[in-house]
Amino acid sequence: MENNKQLSPSHKTIVGVQFLFVAFGATVLVPLLVGLDPSTALFTAGVGTLIFHLVTKGMVPIFLGSSFAFIAPIIKATELYGLAGTLSGLVAVGLVYFLMSALVKWQGVKVIERLFPPVVIGPVIMLIGLSLAGVGVDMAKEDWLLAIIALVTAIVVSMFAKGLLQLIPIFSGIIVGYLAAMLLGRVDLSGIAAAPWIGLPQFVKPEFSWGAILFMIPVAIAPVIEHVGDLYAVSQVAGKDFVKKPGLHRTMLGDGIACCVSGFIGGPPVTTYSEVTGAMILTKVTDPAVIRIAAVTGIVFSLVGKVSAFLKSIPGSVLGGIMLLLFGMIAATGVNNMIRNKTDMSNTRNLIIVSLTLTTGIGGAILQVGNISMTGIGLSALIGVVLNLILPKTKEKNESKEESGM
Repeated sequence: MENNKQLSPSHKTIVGVQFLFVAFGATVLVPLLVGLDPSTALFTAGVGTLIFHLVTKGMVPIFLGSSFAFIAPIIKATELYGLAGTLSGLVAVGLVYFLMSALVKWQGVKVIERLFPPVVIGPVIMLIGLSLAGVGVDMAKEDWLLAIIALVTAIVVSMFAKGLLQLIPIFSGIIVGYLAAMLLGRVDLSGIAAAPWIGLPQFVKPEFSWGAILFMIPVAIAPVIEHVGDLYAVSQVAGKDFVKKPGLHRTMLGDGIACCVSGFIGGPPVTTYSEVTGAMILTKVTDPAVIRIAAVTGIVFSLVGKVSAFLKSIPGSVLGGIMLLLFGMIAATGVNNMIRNKTDMSNTRNLIIVSLTLTTGIGGAILQVGNISMTGIGLSALIGVVLNLILPKTKEKNESKEESGM
């Protein structure tokens, strides 16, 4: 049912700030893990969200934040091509959205389902989590006490908190872990004291690199599918069919432009945030203007120098404790995706696709052509898509799809 709840300007502002804090933890965690400036990520999340709303005619209540799908690829690409080269690959991620937008406009939503069925997307999502498990453990073991405090806090908030608090387990875990670190004298506050109150984020200019571009493009498969799922979810919450109006092609175009802008100034790729959708369900507020207030608030925070200094002072072990839970949950989401869509794992074709996608990703397979290489999630996603297109579909597979309503 469509929500027509009317709010005063002051009430909209309060709810908008709350929505930002729901997305805050995840948005700043990504740049902290890959070596980007968290203030830049806040800035690009805010600007990207406003661009998205401009392209979609201000109709769709969606917030864009940093994408977890690119954490491992950014770390690896930075080793291979440097940060500036990697950023050119992140700009190119937007081109995937442009292509998908054009395909949807031409062929309709079904083209996405044909190219990226659950048997492909499930293991790719699993790899996003599994590929980062080692990073989480390495950071957590720097100080297991702080890691466990942050982890337990996130678990307790996820399971037992009520209302909006339940939607911010990452943020809650970081805050409690940080306070514990301060009490134990394990936080260096000198950077915060020295930081100016007002300052621009650290913008970085990309440098063109074919290697980084080809490395990053296949990784975009997972967030593209996430985009489709989130748009359907937001449509259901708001009681409107955003897939038809303004159209999936417009929302993908908006997301793609936002990714390009983010990469051009040194931020991570952005993606739709289901956490904010959960906040809309709780507050029964689906006014897109409230999301735009959250975006503007994020931009304002990004210009406060001490916010960036505070985020950079968070102990790695606190972040590691959060990651132990978060990355495992991402992997579990991939499994749930296949279960929910009734993917038949007794079917040989499905078994082959899932097996090769996982083994090439976890095993660190590398495809090298001259100075250009492809590895990790990107290579595995490409393998999954190709196998899905070339392997013949058996009668069992077709029956399974019919039963799942696809």
